[in-house]
Amino acid sequence: MACHLRSISLPSRPHSSEAEVQQELYILEAIISSPSSCIVTMCDGLRRLGDIYMGAEEMTRLPSSQVCSSQQRKILDGEIESSLELLDLCSTTQEIFVELKAIIQELQVALRKGDDATLQAKIKSYSCLVKKARQHLKKVCRKATPDKTDCTMIRLLTKAREITISLLESTLQLLSKQIEVPKQSLVSKAFYKRKAVVCEEDQLQALECSIGDLESGAGHLFRILVQSRVSLLNILSS
Repeated sequence: MACHLRSISLPSRPHSSEAEVQQELYILEAIISSPSSCIVTMCDGLRRLGDIYMGAEEMTRLPSSQVCSSQQRKILDGEIESSLELLDLCSTTQEIFVELKAIIQELQVALRKGDDATLQAKIKSYSCLVKKARQHLKKVCRKATPDKTDCTMIRLLTKAREITISLLESTLQLLSKQIEVPKQSLVSKAFYKRKAVVCEEDQLQALECSIGDLESGAGHLFRILVQSRVSLLNILSS
């Protein structure tokens, strides 16, 4: 079943308000947790996250975003450190999308050649790669959440970081189902031949395209996260 979601970007204006950014975070959180979420919604979610971070970055220029107390500066320093970890996570996930796309391309070649041994090996490689990525995400999720703060900007950035991790985790879970859960899969088990799974080529092409969109979305988010980190460093050094 096709998945459709209308993308709503933050309003184009000098500065996004706290209410606008907060509302987008609530919407995105609901989308991620929805049982009907699919890879298409996750692609859109990455774009929406970019809008959210740009809105939060705009807020760093406002007088209300000034960090005065030593406690606020300590929490901001922690958020800056976490932002570096998030950049690494985003970059790693993008690399995984590239590898997954390459595996799907190899699967298509093996399918056309009727090479069951390669099909079986590549499907195993796909599953192992997704599993490895999910384990890496779980390690990040276990890290402590920063202390509560009365600084709106830091609260929004902390929430955005949590949602980013949740979105990437949900995306990898959906990608794992493409191979591991046939009834929910774009790559269904079409038929068995000498114990090898043979996949429909058009489904593989659709999955390749979706992973390409995820790769693009992760790259876009990475660039915005870099910009956001620079803004936070400027605040701390001011």
